[in-house]
Amino acid sequence: MTRPQRGEDDANRPRMTRSSEARLDEAVGLASAIDLDPVYTAVVTVNDPRPATLLGSGKVDELAEVVKDAHAELVIVDHPLTPVQQRNLEKATNAKVLDRTGLILEIFGRRARTKEGTLQVDLAHLNYQKGRLVRSWTHLERQRGGAGFLGGPGETQIEADRRALQEKIIKLKRELETVRRTRDLHRAKRRKVPFPVVAIVGYTNAGKSTLFNRLTGAGVLAEDMLFATLDPTLRRVRLPHGTPIILSDTVGFISDLPTHLIAAFRATLEEVVEADLIIHLRDISDPDTAAQAEDVERILADLGVDPADDKRIVEVWNKVDRLDEGNRARLLAESASGKPAPPIAISAITGEGIDALTALIEERVSGELKPVTVQLAPDQFGMVDWLYRNGDVTERVDNEDGSVTISMLATAAACEEIDSRLRRKGKG
Repeated sequence: MTRPQRGEDDANRPRMTRSSEARLDEAVGLASAIDLDPVYTAVVTVNDPRPATLLGSGKVDELAEVVKDAHAELVIVDHPLTPVQQRNLEKATNAKVLDRTGLILEIFGRRARTKEGTLQVDLAHLNYQKGRLVRSWTHLERQRGGAGFLGGPGETQIEADRRALQEKIIKLKRELETVRRTRDLHRAKRRKVPFPVVAIVGYTNAGKSTLFNRLTGAGVLAEDMLFATLDPTLRRVRLPHGTPIILSDTVGFISDLPTHLIAAFRATLEEVVEADLIIHLRDISDPDTAAQAEDVERILADLGVDPADDKRIVEVWNKVDRLDEGNRARLLAESASGKPAPPIAISAITGEGIDALTALIEERVSGELKPVTVQLAPDQFGMVDWLYRNGDVTERVDNEDGSVTISMLATAAACEEIDSRLRRKGKG
């Protein structure tokens, strides 16, 4: 579970390989995310991909028999398919065929709730469909153009459909540009009230929404499924020592995420690019956690975020409650060795490690706690409760003149707020 060193050429670095069983489990999980019930699953090794069908003829015949015997209506291939391969497999199996990209798009379409999310899914889906207008439709003969009976050959139905798709794509891009400008305005307003933005990123089903709910008390959908949530959610959170932040929950990442999907969701992912601090949440109980982390780092790099920037990115290991004591001790010892910023181990479900995480977030965005001594006159006692809630009080002395002296540790933001409150009290 190593991280690429700073300056290493990511493009030339070999990718970690997942086990076949792990990839199959993920494909089944993707299908289950939209309530599909797989009746047959198999791992097929393809040493010589066929341009026409991807699979060899024998395997295609075998698949057709399975589909026929199971009365299946849908075949999912966990691999990108060309339009020709998809069409030929549909003909051979007499069933609808979806590749990995198509399946992810179906899930995104089901999960999108906001107008922005729907627009982004629609745009990605249209870009995906644009190159697939090659099905054997009966109406694809060349249409006749011109006037009367003597008109010359017109455009084909496919060309007309492609032109219609392109017009829809242009329209959606315009609408998304409007959404992007609105987001920029909201971001500009947030900068005027300079709350640090903390974004949670991670592989899908790493527990981002569960952690978001734990930190904010929001009711964001959090289920044990891939892509349980799609639309980004932002909430204002006050950390234990009073530092206010904006916490952002983003769409989950996944391996082999198509480039046009990343492009379509760039407006959403800008929240990550603009974030002051990024929490990279990992499901440490997953056997493929290292490969998943690498996929997340690759996508961050595609967005222009340096995945090796330990000052901006905090690695958090979630679901430690699922580990036995031996594995937990081994992983924690491994994480602490040789790393200037070791990962924080948490369980978003049980709350274990959350205090350490919020303390680290506050330290990163506000700096280390500073010692401060506050003396309050009797008419300023209303501040005592605020001081206890926004700092670590180390000593309290009740003076004979009725005043109180409080020694505490506080963030820089809390110290500024204390000065501001005392000045207002003094003027009053």
